[in-house]
Amino acid sequence: MASMEVSVADDLRQLMAKKDAMEKELKELMTVLESQEGVGMRGSLVDQDQFPRADIDVYSVRHCRQRILYIQNDLKVVMAQIETGLHALHSEARTETVHSMDTDSTSTDLRPQKLPFAKVTIVDTGSPASNAGLQVDDELLQFGSVTTENFSSLQDIAAVVQHSKGTAVTLTVLRTAKMTRLSLTPKTWRGPGLLG
Repeated sequence: MASMEVSVADDLRQLMAKKDAMEKELKELMTVLESQEGVGMRGSLVDQDQFPRADIDVYSVRHCRQRILYIQNDLKVVMAQIETGLHALHSEARTETVHSMDTDSTSTDLRPQKLPFAKVTIVDTGSPASNAGLQVDDELLQFGSVTTENFSSLQDIAAVVQHSKGTAVTLTVLRTAKMTRLSLTPKTWRGPGLLG
């Protein structure tokens, strides 16, 4: 199960890198279009007499438009793959957490088998994190698909938050030597970010 989780996480990292590269290229292509008299995706390429416009590079504009459409279609596919991967990763993490909590409940040792990978230092009042019951000094054992085994940086958590907007994420925290399970839904609120 663990090896599958790592494999899915690796696939997700590759997909995220691919998405970032595609978005960067889209931005560059749109910059080229805007530099051509702001012609954009729909501006006319011919003048009043139906001749190719002399004030723009018609070939570049047509090439950019075609490439943008191509990338936008591919981006939809990649985003769908990311969403599917995140659901699979969350499902695996939930199954593993339930199994480990069932095992822990039969044991008299309340100390977790896994070490925390992050500690909560601030929780804004009225934020999604506060509403979920997260508290200052809680230590994270699991944040959605992110666990001690696959955590590398806070960017891992940021990715889960960004792709789980409006969807409940399972958290397991260590609080006063006991494991507590929470459900947090990242969403926009009156403060900054999706968590608070």
